[in-house]
Amino acid sequence: MDVADIPAVPEWLPNHLRDAGIESLYPPQAEAVEAGVTEGENLVASIPTASGKTLIAELAMLASVARGGKALYIVPLRALASEKHAEFEQFEQYGLDVGVSTGNYESEGGWLAGKDVIVATSEKVDSLVRNGAPWLDDLTCVVADEVHLVDDGERGPTLEVTLAKLRRITADLQTVALSATIGNAGELADWLDAELLDSEWRPIDLKKGVHYGQALHLEDGSQQELRVRDGEKQTAAIVRDTLEPDRDEDGAVREEGGSSLVFVNSRRNAEAAAGRLAGVVSEYLGPEEREALADVAEEIRDVSDTETSDDLADAVADGAAFHHAGLSRGHRELVEEAFRDRLIKVVSATPTLAAGVNTPSRRVIVRDWRRYDGTAGGMQPLSVLEVHQMMGRAGRPGRDPYGEAVLIAKSHDELDELFERYVWADPEPVRSKLAAEPALRTHILATVASGFASTREGLLEFLEATLYATQTDERGRLEGVTDDVIAYLERNGFLERGDGGLTATNLGHTVSRLYLDPMSAAEIIDGLEDADDRPTVLGLYQLVARTPDMYELYLRSGEDEEYTMLAYERESEFLGSMPSEFEDNRFEDWLSALKTARLLEDWASELDEDEITDRYGIGPGDIRGKVEAASWLLGAAESLAGELGLEWTPAIREARTRVEDGVREELLDLVSIRGVGRKRARRLYEAGIEDRAALREAEKSVVLAALRGRRSTTETILENVGHRDPSMDGVEPDADAAPESVGSGSADAGSGPADSASDDQASLGDF
Repeated sequence: MDVADIPAVPEWLPNHLRDAGIESLYPPQAEAVEAGVTEGENLVASIPTASGKTLIAELAMLASVARGGKALYIVPLRALASEKHAEFEQFEQYGLDVGVSTGNYESEGGWLAGKDVIVATSEKVDSLVRNGAPWLDDLTCVVADEVHLVDDGERGPTLEVTLAKLRRITADLQTVALSATIGNAGELADWLDAELLDSEWRPIDLKKGVHYGQALHLEDGSQQELRVRDGEKQTAAIVRDTLEPDRDEDGAVREEGGSSLVFVNSRRNAEAAAGRLAGVVSEYLGPEEREALADVAEEIRDVSDTETSDDLADAVADGAAFHHAGLSRGHRELVEEAFRDRLIKVVSATPTLAAGVNTPSRRVIVRDWRRYDGTAGGMQPLSVLEVHQMMGRAGRPGRDPYGEAVLIAKSHDELDELFERYVWADPEPVRSKLAAEPALRTHILATVASGFASTREGLLEFLEATLYATQTDERGRLEGVTDDVIAYLERNGFLERGDGGLTATNLGHTVSRLYLDPMSAAEIIDGLEDADDRPTVLGLYQLVARTPDMYELYLRSGEDEEYTMLAYERESEFLGSMPSEFEDNRFEDWLSALKTARLLEDWASELDEDEITDRYGIGPGDIRGKVEAASWLLGAAESLAGELGLEWTPAIREARTRVEDGVREELLDLVSIRGVGRKRARRLYEAGIEDRAALREAEKSVVLAALRGRRSTTETILENVGHRDPSMDGVEPDADAAPESVGSGSADAGSGPADSASDDQASLGDF
C-alpha cells in the first residue's frame, strides 16, 4: 500500500513518511490499515519485532487526533516511555503536543489535558484513573505496547484492569494492542472486541539455530561451519564470527561485520562475560572507534563512582558492555546509545533488555536458557515467549542483511532439546494473573474508590470485563477471592458495607490515591500507631522496607547472625513488635527489611556509593531503586499520618528528605538549592557555610574554593541562591577554605561525612 493511499490520516503524513524514506507500507501495516486501524477500529497486532508495530500505533493515534481526539500510548517500562516520547516528538512540527508521564502516582496529571498524544507506563495510567484525571474522558485511542505482559504476575494485572477501566470510561474508545509474541492472540482479540492481525512477516530474515561442536545448526536443517578455537568459549567464537566481515572469493568485503547481543541468566554472569568478550572485540576496533569509545567510557565513569561503573567503563573502552537492572539509568542509556551506534560491538545482558527497548543486533546469542527460580528451588528453563522475545532483537532493517538468533548446546542431546523446546516451538498462551489475592487487594479497593463499582455484584460485573473472566470458567474462584479481599479491606478500615453497598472510607480513598498496596498501608498505619516516641530514621526505613511495595534485600550466606545482633541492638527503634527468632519466615523477612533499612540509613548518612555497593553486594541502580521506593513510601506514610491525626509527620518528612538527598540533617537546607548535591553541600558546610542564608552572603572566594575552583558551577549556584553578585570575574579561591581530600564516609556512629576526591556530586543523578 502506497503511503498516499492511507485513509483518514492527517494530510501532512504521507509527505512526512516519504521524507523518512517510507514510500509504501510493510504488509502487516497494510493489513492493519485494511482492518480499519486508521478509522477507529480495535486491533490486536501480533507481528515480529522490526515489522513496523510502532508505525501501526502512530497511524491509529494520528488518525484519532486528526478527528479531534486524544491518544494514549501505554508502555511497560520507564525507559521505553522516554524512548517512545522522543520518537513521537517528531510530530510536534505539525502542531501536535506530545507528553510523557511515568512518576508521581498521587497526581491527576492535569497538565496532560492539553496534550494530543500521551506516553505513560501502565502504573501511571492506573494511578491517573484512581485520581480521577478528568481528561481521561476525552481519550479516543489507547495503544497497549508489549500487551503480552498481561501474563506477568506482578505488572500484568495492572495493565489488564487499566485497559478494562479505560474501555468503560469511554464506550467507543479505540484499543490497539501490540506484541511480537502472543501464543493466543485470538483470545486477546476476543477480550478487546478487536480485529486480529497475526503475521510472521519480517522485513529481513530471522534465522534461528543452535551452535554445537564446530557448526551452527539452522532451523531449515542446514549447517554452517563456525569453529571454536582451542581454549575458546562457544560464545566468544560466535561473537568473533559475527565481527568478521563477509568476503568474496577474491577477499573483497561484501558485508561488514555485525554486533552481538548475548543473553545470560544473572548480573554476575553478564559482567563476567563482558570482561571476557572485550578481549575478543578489541582486535577489531579501528583508531577512531577506540577514541570514541574512550569518550563513552569516561562518561560512564562520571555517572557513578563505583566498582561497577569502573568495570563497565573498562569493558566499553574495548568495545564490549554489560547491561542489567543493577546499573543506573545513566549507565544503561549510554550503553544502549553506543550499541545502537555500533561503537559497542557486543553487550552481555540479563533478559530485561529484551523487554521492548530498541537494541537490535546482527546476532542474538542465548547463552543461558535456564535461570534460578527461588520458588522452584533451583534452575528452571526460560519460557518460549521470553526466549522468542530475545531472539526478536536480531536484525536491524537497513543495517543488517539478516538477523540470526543462536542458542548454545553442550551436547548432542541438548542440541535436539533446544530445537524442540525453543526453535520450533510456539510461545505459550498469555494467561491473566488477576485472580491472585495481592493483585485483587489493590485493584478491588481502587475500583470501589474510583466509582467503578459500589456493590459486590457491581464489582463482579466489572471483573467480568477483564481478560481473566474471558479465559476461565472458574467463576467460583474469582468470587471467593473477591469476598476474601473485601473482608480484608473492611477489617482494615478501607471499605465499609451498608444496605448491600460498598463504599471506600476516607482512609480507603487516601490509600487508593497514594497508589499503595492496602497491605502496605495497613503495615505502615500499625507501625505509626505503635510509636510512643518520635520515630528514628532507621525505624521509619525499616517500617516501609517490610511492606509488600518494597523489594527487600536478600540475606546473604552468614548475614543472619550479623543482622540478628543488629536487630536486638536497635530493637527499641522498630515500629511494631519484632517477631520471635523461632518464627523462621517472619523473622527472616524482618531481618531482610532491616538490611534494606540499613542501606537507606547508610545513604542518608552520606556513606559513599562505592562503599554501599560493596557492603551490600548490589549495583548503583539498586541503590537508586531503593531510594526512590523509600521516598514514595515515606511520602505515603506522611499522608497517612496526617489522615489519622498522628503527630509524626515532621519526623517522616525529615526521613524522606534525607533519603532523597542522601544527607545528614544539617545539610538539608543546603541541598535544597538547585545545583547543590550531597557532596557539594558537605564541602560548603565544612567551609563554614551552613545554610542558604549563609551562602547568599558568603565570600565568593570561599565558595569557589569549597567547590574546587569550578567557576561556572560556583556562579550558577550563587545565582540560584540569590547572591547579590554571583560573577566570578577576578575571583580566586581562598586557599584556607579549600576542602581537604577525605576518604570514604561511614554511617557508623561518630564517623565523619562522606566525600570523594573524584566526584563533585552525588552519583545518583539529582541526588
